[in-house]
Amino acid sequence: MKREHVFLIFILFLTFLSFYFLYQILSPFLPSIFWAILLAVVFYPLFQKLERLLKKREALSAMTMTLLVILVIVLPCSILIVSLANEVVVAYHGLEEMIKTGRLEAHLEQIREIHIFNWIWERLNQYLDLSQIDPPRLLLENLQQVSTFLFNQTSKILKGLSTFVIGFFFTLLSLYYLFKDGDRLFGRLKEILPIPARERDLLILRFKEMVHATIYGGLLIAIIQGVLGGVIFWILGIPSPILWGTAMAFLSFIPMAGTALIWVPAAILLFVQGAILKGIILLGLGVFGISMVDNLLRPFFISTKTNIHPLLLFFAVLGGIQTFGLIGLVIGPLIASLCLTLIEIYIQGIRPKG
Repeated sequence: MKREHVFLIFILFLTFLSFYFLYQILSPFLPSIFWAILLAVVFYPLFQKLERLLKKREALSAMTMTLLVILVIVLPCSILIVSLANEVVVAYHGLEEMIKTGRLEAHLEQIREIHIFNWIWERLNQYLDLSQIDPPRLLLENLQQVSTFLFNQTSKILKGLSTFVIGFFFTLLSLYYLFKDGDRLFGRLKEILPIPARERDLLILRFKEMVHATIYGGLLIAIIQGVLGGVIFWILGIPSPILWGTAMAFLSFIPMAGTALIWVPAAILLFVQGAILKGIILLGLGVFGISMVDNLLRPFFISTKTNIHPLLLFFAVLGGIQTFGLIGLVIGPLIASLCLTLIEIYIQGIRPKG
């Protein structure tokens, strides 16, 4: 074997080994880095305008933009979490009081007298022995178990919160440097990609389209669902409609369950309180109104702008979440888009001739 070949093999081996160890070093921080990349792509047009306003002062523009992102993300999320925690505590104590005073049992008896619910109860009783079930006692026991579980999980919750805060700090640090040095990093990345310029530009274009469609499309759907849910809660006289509408907007990013994590418990609570008609209306509007917005608009906003079939998009989102966690909401569609783009490049002329 020639000396040049040995040298080439050694360099390739050393390259792969160095990249492997680099991945091992950076792997704990990759989620934070990726979130920073997504935020940079979303906010970069605004950063460019701010940079022109501040006369190309990169460090000052990057710092100002990073602080603006903190205000846009952290402040609303903190207020929402605190408000939701207070509402959940109030609802918990209210339900516990209804159970102890016997009002819950009276409301359940009213529900059973309604024809449709009585029919469902009788059909279930044919297969299950429901006579042994005491709903108030069962609810009280479950509430006590939930309280004990949350108390025992306090340390884990605090640990998870500290991990989130540290990860968010790394995200902000990465975001600052992406704003400050983004143009140079992006130019360097384009230079080292080992593919022709036309195919390279196509890959970059598809990446931008997917990020914009996922983020902006998701934000638009979140706003629509949040406003719709808040209006429905307000019409039905449910307390704090603005808070619950905002919560539905945030939760709409979670596929399948999403906003149902708010309106389903609210409907159950209405049934428990004896507001049967309001509970039925909320369930109907939740299924055929709030949830339909997500089912109809999300494939339209994302698949039509990125040429991804809605079925592939559906599985890409769910598979991405299962594999990568919450960030899989974007990574899953991005990987699917990358695969389809590579196929498109192959069809357009990269494949061997003859």
